[in-house]
Amino acid sequence: MTATTTQIKHEVKDLSLAPLGKQRIEWAGREMPVLELIRDRFAKEKPFAGIRLSACCHVTTETAHLAIALKAGGADAVLIASNPLSTQDDVAASLVVDYGIPVFAIKGEDSATYNRHVEIALDHKPNIIIDDGSDVTVHLVQHRQNQLADIIGTTEETTTGIVRLAAMFKDGALSFPAMNVNDAETKHFFDNRYGTGQSTLDGIIRATNILLAGKSIVVAGYGWCGKGTALRARGMGANVIVTEINAVRALEATMDGFRVMPMEEAASQGDIFITVTGNKHVIRGEHFAQMKDGAIVCNSGHFDIEIDLKALGAEASEVRTVRPFTQQYHLKSGKSVIVLGEGRLINLAAAEGHPSAVMDMSFANQAMACEYLVKNKGKLQPGLHSIPIEVDQEIARLKLEAMGINMDTLTSAQVQYINSWTSGT
Repeated sequence: MTATTTQIKHEVKDLSLAPLGKQRIEWAGREMPVLELIRDRFAKEKPFAGIRLSACCHVTTETAHLAIALKAGGADAVLIASNPLSTQDDVAASLVVDYGIPVFAIKGEDSATYNRHVEIALDHKPNIIIDDGSDVTVHLVQHRQNQLADIIGTTEETTTGIVRLAAMFKDGALSFPAMNVNDAETKHFFDNRYGTGQSTLDGIIRATNILLAGKSIVVAGYGWCGKGTALRARGMGANVIVTEINAVRALEATMDGFRVMPMEEAASQGDIFITVTGNKHVIRGEHFAQMKDGAIVCNSGHFDIEIDLKALGAEASEVRTVRPFTQQYHLKSGKSVIVLGEGRLINLAAAEGHPSAVMDMSFANQAMACEYLVKNKGKLQPGLHSIPIEVDQEIARLKLEAMGINMDTLTSAQVQYINSWTSGT
């Protein structure tokens, strides 16, 4: 490491961790065939030649393959962490040592370090930003107006980030195109539902080693992440309660067989609470007061604001770490509340994030979205843009092919029928 951001080539925990990181990156690649195909094409076509790219992502084995694919395509890329607890330090080291990619990410980095890394990402003067929560994009718009002319566009794959981008566009602050990777069918149907569902429970189990069967688990939010979490929790034998603010989703959760009630009512019934809403203070002081002694609280939404930890801390007489990523708040009432992963993403704080097979499709969308921005430079209007349906379909087709699964195709008569309005029943 060196003293100035213009000279820094990396900032990781320990470069000696690189051999383990490389081994784990290669293991993850076994289940990422779609991104491998895209990487091989990028290596031949070099779609990002001359493009500076700053990526703010969870630095995991799967993200490593995205970074490697972008570099193969000619990108001058820099990678920073999108969450202080989501970095896998051995992977960060390997990307620097084995793949020559500048990485600025350390698991457990404080807010000052995180913000400095955001500055480094923008010091790179990116043409494309890959964002995970839109922190880099927001900082660019608020503090680096002089760099807006360099921006071709940004890509975003979280619900939280899309909400922020939509608000920016509504306020007239988003002056460049943003690819809505989050809403691609091959992203949210699989990443949010299957990925979040499995990895969230994985993080809870690793942090606590508790039995989920027979527990009452409260899932706050029934979007795709909430659906996956609730489904997997039920599969582990838990009694699942869902809280919602959207009437359609609340009805859907009810029809899916879950109990639905306000958090105020669920607070006294739950053994484990999981927030997956993308909003702030879903669990508040009045809820903590009603919880059982020893209730466990965690978050699998994007930021750590879903749980009001300041309110909890104000009621605590003592806070102590009882296991890695597990803090026990002793309340003045005599009860205790357990918080996992400091309220940050439990699936990345205490576990390894989504399985590689799921992230294969998510990062395929990210890579293709970046290519789409470059190919359409100057043609796209400011605002959110969906992943083209043909790209979504191609990613799904490649995934099925890699899994050895065949599907039906339309006959010529069927094609004619569905494209005609004159044929009746």
